[in-house]
This record gives sequence, structure tokens and C-alpha cells, in this order.
Amino acid sequence: MTDSNRWLLPDGIEEVLPPQAWCAETLRRELLDLYRSWGYELVITPYIEYIDSLLTGIGSDLDLQTYRVTDQLTGRMMGVRADMTPQVARIDAHSMKHAGPARFCYGGSVLHTRPPNMLSSRSPIQMGAELYGCPDMAADCEIISLMIETVTIAGAGQLHLDLGHVGIYRDLVAVAELDADQEAELFGLLQSKAKADIEQFVTQNISDVGVAQMLSALVSLNGNIEVLADAEVALSAAPESVKRALTLLQTLGEDLLKSYSGIDLYFDLAELRGYQYHTSLVYSIYVAGFGQAIAKGGRYDDIGKVFGRARAATGFSADLKALIKLISTQPLPQKAVLSPRNADSRLAGIVRDLREQGQTVVYQLPGDVAAEQQLDCDRQLVEYDGEWVVEPI
Repeated sequence: MTDSNRWLLPDGIEEVLPPQAWCAETLRRELLDLYRSWGYELVITPYIEYIDSLLTGIGSDLDLQTYRVTDQLTGRMMGVRADMTPQVARIDAHSMKHAGPARFCYGGSVLHTRPPNMLSSRSPIQMGAELYGCPDMAADCEIISLMIETVTIAGAGQLHLDLGHVGIYRDLVAVAELDADQEAELFGLLQSKAKADIEQFVTQNISDVGVAQMLSALVSLNGNIEVLADAEVALSAAPESVKRALTLLQTLGEDLLKSYSGIDLYFDLAELRGYQYHTSLVYSIYVAGFGQAIAKGGRYDDIGKVFGRARAATGFSADLKALIKLISTQPLPQKAVLSPRNADSRLAGIVRDLREQGQTVVYQLPGDVAAEQQLDCDRQLVEYDGEWVVEPI
């Protein structure tokens, strides 16, 4: 690396500079206060821990996103957290052990080996909330509502809420009797929404015509809440678990529309994000101007089983760096008061009082040139007849 490019950061790794850094920190505090007002307890998880704990109970998708290093003290493999959910699951199962529902929230940096897409960061600041111990739809409704409030506080306009249920695909595939390779191929086709290829695949690989038609129909079953009626017809021969999933989506959608009538509610039965990770409901929020979800989550029941306590669980997360981009006007940085540096106790007291009032006071150090410009000061402390007063520069 030459001297001319030593300042370069790796792709997907960015720094947050003033005034956006203060904007991000202000929003982080507002969100944590929001979560606390809903009864969520703040946890601070370790940035790095042993890999066999960090990746326990999750799918291979997060495994590939995790950086690995060798612990120089023990020789064991460690991982840098790529997602806080497995850590919070361990806390719920091993450290806290609430008898009933438990609510946790967090805010901190995570690291990914590669960005999920071209618009994503490899070092997001993950804000999120998770609810353990309640299998009822009420828990999902609460988490989704908190996700909507999160994006709204960040300054989003019209919200587009996308709901799906990975259990519908999982249960249909189970009766299709596909091998692992065939299931992986079908999964990829559904992710790409390749309708013609899906129809060709199910025709060639699934002998049960009814199951083949239902799997092929998934890619077209997307739209507003009315599409669920179409799904009931298209999937009328599906297992009862699929019909229960459709009923759950219907009820959840109706409840959310009662509380948030202004959102655009969208259902997608071929939405399989986090298929290896989620167990039923998946949800995400999109806003205009962003080509990816601004917040997302889902249900991941029994994630704590490997820690000795299988519990129902649902939660969401969002990248703080993405959220601050929703703020249309960045707040102007507060102008500072410039103060000389001397041993006058009265001056020290005035400076302390100004700072306690929320003012920024900067001491002018020896050698400063045009300090009022460098430090962005618009006022100064000046002594008149033994009294210190603040006046414009």
C-alpha cells in the first residue's frame, strides 16, 4: 500500500463523520428510549466470542457471514458477531431465565464477511428488539408494531410492510418428497421469482400434480390482503398447517391495519428470506428511495434449545446507518462559545454553568489561528470590569 492510499477503507466498511455521527447517536438514544418505554431490557453482547456458541442453533447463511479468528489464550476458534440474535437467545436461555415472556433490546456494531447486497454495509450498527416466551400472534404484532415505530421515528414517510410465512413453503416441500439438491434448486428459483423455470422444475421433479401446482402457485401469490383469499383457493389441498399459516397472516394483517391504517400492507408467499433461520412469520419494511428493506425480522422459535431452553421467539433489527439516511434534513451542529483559558475561578464557574445548560464551550488553546472559524464558534466569553459575559463574535 502506497502512502497515497493508506487512508482507504475496505469495501463495505465506512466511518460516520460529523454531523451525521451526532445524528446517529441521537437517533440511537431515541430508539433505546422507545424500546424501554415498551418494557424492553437493554443488553450489551460481546463483540466476539467462541464460534461454537455464536453459531449454535442457526443456519449456514449466518455461518458464512461470520469472521473467524483464533483465541491466542486458548487456541479455540472465535467469531466476530454478525448478528446479535443468537447471543440474545443465549442470554434468555442461560443468563436471565425469565419465567414468562422476556423482552430484550440492543444497539451495537456487527461485522459481515460480505454485504448482503450491493447497497448494504459490512459493518452495520444493529438496532433491534426481541421477545421470547410467547408463541401467540400477539408477540409478533407487538414486535412488528415496534419495528414500524422505529422506522417512523427515523423520519420515514410512507411505509410498505411486507409479510410472509416460510412455513407454507416448508410444509409443501415436505410432501413433495424432494431430495436436498432438488429442494435447494427450487428454493433458488423461488428466490429469483423465475415463474417459467419454477413451472418447468415442478413438472419434471414432482410426481404429485396437485403439490406441483401449489408450489408453482406460490410465486404468483403476492399482493394486498385480498391475495390471501386467492391463496386459500390455490392451496385448498395443502396440509392443515398451511391453512393455519394463511389464517395467521389474515388475522395479523387485519390487526395491523387497525392500528396503522396508513401503511401499505403487502403479502408474499414466496418470500423465503432467512429460510434456514426463521420458522414461520417473516416481515420487513420498505420505504421509497431504498432498494432494500430498511428493517426486517421474523419468528425463530426454539433457537435457545441448544442452550437448554427452547422458547418461542420473535424479533426484528435495523441498521442505524441506513436509518439516519431517512432523515431528510440533518440537524445543524450547535455553534460553540469560545472561551479564553486562564485561572480565573469565576470564568471556570461560568463555563461549567453553560455546559450544564447544554451549551458547547471550547477553550482557545495557545497557537490557535482563527479559532472561531476552526471550532465553529459564534459567541465568545469576554471580560468587562471583572465580569464575564457572552457576546457574539
